[in-house]
Amino acid sequence: MEPLVGLVSGLAITLGLLIGSFLNVCIYRLPRRESIVSPPSRCPACGARIRPWDNVPVLAWFWLGGRCRDCRAPISWRYPLIEVVNGAAYGVIVWRYGLSIEAAVYAVFFSVLLVITVIDLDHQIIPDRISLPGIPIAFACAVWLGRITWLESLLGAALPAALFLAIVVLSRGGMGLGDVKLIAMIGALLGWRLALLTILVGAVAGSVVGIGLMVFQGKGRKTAVPFGPFLSLGAVVSVAWGTPLIHWYLGLGRW
Repeated sequence: MEPLVGLVSGLAITLGLLIGSFLNVCIYRLPRRESIVSPPSRCPACGARIRPWDNVPVLAWFWLGGRCRDCRAPISWRYPLIEVVNGAAYGVIVWRYGLSIEAAVYAVFFSVLLVITVIDLDHQIIPDRISLPGIPIAFACAVWLGRITWLESLLGAALPAALFLAIVVLSRGGMGLGDVKLIAMIGALLGWRLALLTILVGAVAGSVVGIGLMVFQGKGRKTAVPFGPFLSLGAVVSVAWGTPLIHWYLGLGRW
């Protein structure tokens, strides 16, 4: 069975790399309100169409020396990095959940969070084109998987979103509405318990990074730090270790 598991995980990694290439398109085009379907990929510097063989994930970046074939403008290292991260995540997900609907749902969920993370880091926005349709889709997937009830999914979307909305109102812009929609999408898939864990993990991670920026880069308390990436991290942690963490926290179980 082990060779078969390795083969399946390898295929999952390959699929993740290919989808990672598409995620790069989404990350570039969605904030610009461009179609993610057409036109074909082009160099942002010279506009030359990227040839199919120059779109091979990771490898193309290396054989082009990290530069456009036509104008020799540099291509960011972030493109192959996103492909590698997405590919590795798919491999781990399939290794853990096997070839299942659950694995497919979590793989797509990870890819969506990856796109949101990079867009939020770049532009401090979370596109409605992702989060708004993501809420009902996440609800449907949660009910389909059957790990939580439809009521838990509904509460998972509503309660954290209401909490974040209150923060938006009280902070007068300290948090964006994009975070409200993102936590609603996360909660709809994971339920209210893991949604609250997501917020806790995200808040701790955000605090650590914020303190690090203040200490090592001289940033002030009012420096804007997007919260979407930390919510995404919290959601990944919740999917991977959520239930054991909750049991440990409540003293209901042991590691």
